[in-house]
Amino acid sequence: MATRKQIQAAKRNVKKARAGAQKTRSIANMPAKTRHALGKQGAAVAKRKRTGGASPKTRRELYEEAKRRNLPGRSKMGRAELAHALGHR
Repeated sequence: MATRKQIQAAKRNVKKARAGAQKTRSIANMPAKTRHALGKQGAAVAKRKRTGGASPKTRRELYEEAKRRNLPGRSKMGRAELAHALGHR
């Protein structure tokens, strides 16, 4: 049998977990203008991938190429920095 103190602690933990789960729904909690912009950006990346460009377009693809070339500092670089460092336009 759990003590009253243990029950209170368990309830607190459940509340914290529930609040944390709500917080992780970050896109759902963003303003409509931001969600719209993110959607357009994602659609543009998907379109570039579908058309099959010769050079990688996403950060993940650029990072993989940087890894193959053993580029120092690649893990801290953003997409634009990786593209610049690799010579992509």
